[in-house]
Amino acid sequence: MASFFSVFVFFIYSMLVFHPQIEQGYLEGVSMLAMVLAEIILVLFSWFFIFYSMRAFLHARGKEFAILLQLGMERRQLSKLIFLETMIIGIASSLVGILFGYAFTRFFFMLVREILKLSDLPLYVSWEPFILTLSVFLSAFIVLSYVSVFFMSDEQIMKYLKGSLLKETKYQYSKKKAIVGVLLIAVGYFLVIVNVPNIFVFIPIIVFVITVGTYFFFTDTLLFILDFYKGKRDFYWKKSRILSVSEKMHLYKHNAKMFFIVCIVSTLAFISVGLLATLSSFTSQYDKMNPIGMIYKGHLDNPYESEHINSLMGELEQAGLSYQLTKFEVKRQTSSATSNIVEIFKASQMNKLLYSLGYPLVHLQVGEAMFIPYSDESIKALRNTVVHTTLVENDVNITIDQVYDYLIFPTSIVSKNSIILNDEDFEKLQLPYSGLQDVLTGYHLYTFDINNWAETDEIGIGLYQEVSTEFIKNEEYSLPFYYENTGLSYSYILSTYTFFTLIGILVVAEFLLAAGSFVYFRLYTNLANETAQFEVLRRIGLTDKEMKKLITRQLIPQFFLPWGLALLHSTIAFVMLQSILKDVYNLTIVRELVIAYCLFGVIQTVYFFLIRWRYIAHLKI
Repeated sequence: MASFFSVFVFFIYSMLVFHPQIEQGYLEGVSMLAMVLAEIILVLFSWFFIFYSMRAFLHARGKEFAILLQLGMERRQLSKLIFLETMIIGIASSLVGILFGYAFTRFFFMLVREILKLSDLPLYVSWEPFILTLSVFLSAFIVLSYVSVFFMSDEQIMKYLKGSLLKETKYQYSKKKAIVGVLLIAVGYFLVIVNVPNIFVFIPIIVFVITVGTYFFFTDTLLFILDFYKGKRDFYWKKSRILSVSEKMHLYKHNAKMFFIVCIVSTLAFISVGLLATLSSFTSQYDKMNPIGMIYKGHLDNPYESEHINSLMGELEQAGLSYQLTKFEVKRQTSSATSNIVEIFKASQMNKLLYSLGYPLVHLQVGEAMFIPYSDESIKALRNTVVHTTLVENDVNITIDQVYDYLIFPTSIVSKNSIILNDEDFEKLQLPYSGLQDVLTGYHLYTFDINNWAETDEIGIGLYQEVSTEFIKNEEYSLPFYYENTGLSYSYILSTYTFFTLIGILVVAEFLLAAGSFVYFRLYTNLANETAQFEVLRRIGLTDKEMKKLITRQLIPQFFLPWGLALLHSTIAFVMLQSILKDVYNLTIVRELVIAYCLFGVIQTVYFFLIRWRYIAHLKI
C-alpha cells in the first residue's frame, strides 16, 4: 500500500508536468519549478521509504531465511528468491498505482483547471509519464532488493535459529553526548528566538545544529534520563513500572535511528502544513492589506502618465467595472525634528479616497497633521506619539498628534514617514524639497477604488509585466512610474497557493504515511520476540487489561515522542517565520498554525489507535 500510494502520487504529478498545455501562462515559472522539485523530493523519499520497509520485511522473515539456509539453500538462491519476491511486489504496486493514478487524473485535471482558471485541461495519452514512473520505481525495487540482501549477513540471519535473544541488561551511552544533544538543540532554538541579524545566513547552521542534537537526543539523552529514573527506587519499583521502564531502555537503545528518522520526516510534514497555513493567512488577509484596487505612481515629469491613466480607464470601462479615481500630488519636505524626509498628502484629496472606501473622513485644523499608518503595529505605536516639527523648506510649523485608524496604502507605495496635512498648510509648500539631489521633490499618485477588485485580473497586464520585468532584470528600479494591480496580484497568489496546497496535501500525506509506517515496520520486525515475551507475562499472572495497558505505555513513546519533538522543532521554525512576516508583510499566522496542528494531532491520534489495534491483534491478546 505504501509503494502503491507513492506510485499513485508520482504518476499524477508526471501527468501534470508533461501536459502539452500546462506550460502556458503563469505555470511556466514558479509553479512548474515547484512541481519538478516536489517530484524530485518524492523520488528520493520514496526510494528511502521502500528501502526501509523492505529491510523491516526481510528482518521479520529472518527465521524463515535461516531455516532455508540450514536446509541447504545457497546464498545465491536466497538472493534470487528475495529479488523475485521484491519484483512481484514492485511490479504489482507500480501497475496498480499507475492504473488508479490514470483513473484519478481526469478529476485532478478538473481541479487544476478551475484553480488556475485555464480554459481547458483535457486528459491526454502520452508515453512520458508512464515510462518515467515505471523507470523510477522499478529501478528502485531492483537496486534496493540487491542492497537489502547485501546488508543481511549470514551470521545475522543464523541468529534467528536460536530464537529470541536475551536482551541486554546494561545499555551503553555517552553522558557527554547526552548533554551535547540537549545543548545543540537549545543553541539552535536560541538563535531563532533571539532573532539574530542576518538570520537567513544562520539557517543552514541552525538546521545542522538541531539535526545533530536530535540524533544525540535519541541515541544518548533518552537513555541517560531513564537511567537516572532507574536510580529512583520509589519510582522504578512500583507495580508494572519496572517492566515499562526496562522495556523503554531496550526500545530507545535499539530504535534510536528509527526515532530520529521519524522525527525528521514528521518535522518536514509539520513544516509543509505550516507553510500552507502561512499561505492561507496571506491570502485571507490580502484584502485587508490592499483595500485599493489599482494604484499608479509616477514622477512629476513622467512622460507616460497621461497615456497610462487613459489606457487603464479605458480597459476598466470596456470591462464594465465601476471605479472611483483619485489623484494625489504628494510633496516631500524635511522635518526639523528628525532631519528626515516627510511625504505629505493633502487632506481634501485624502478624504475623496476615504469617502470612496467608506472610511471615516479626516478633519484637521491649521497647524495640525496626522500620521499615515504603514502597518497594524504602527497604528498602535503612533497612537500616543506627539511630534512638534517644522517643514524646513517652507518654514511651516505643524503638530502631529494623531494617526489614522485604518491601513490605506500598501507599504510599497508610501514611506514610513508619511502624513496628512490641512489644505491651507499644504498650499504653503511652494518651495520644493532641498535635500539630496537624487531624491525627487514629490510624485503623482492615482488610486482606483474598485468594489470588486478581484475582477481586475486582466486590467493593465502589459503595464504590470513591464514593472515586474524591471524589478527582475535590474538591481535598481529605473522606470519613472510604478503600477500595482491588487486583483491581478491576488489571482497569481491565489493560484499559486491553491496549487501548492494540492501538491502539499499529497506530499504531507506521503510523509504521514511514512512516519507511521516506520513505527509499524519496527513493531512488525520484533513481533515474534514480543509475542514470546507477553506469553511469559501472561503465565506469571498479568491480566489482559494490564497487558494492554503495558502495550499502550510502550507504544505511546514510540509514536508520540518523535512527533512531539518534531512539533517543537517546527514551532520554533515558525517563530522565526512569524517574525519575518510581521516585519515584511505585517501578517500573523498563529491562528492558522493552531488549527493545522490540532487537525494534525487528531489525525496522528487516530493513526496511533489504528496501529495499536493491529499490533494487539497480532499479539493475539
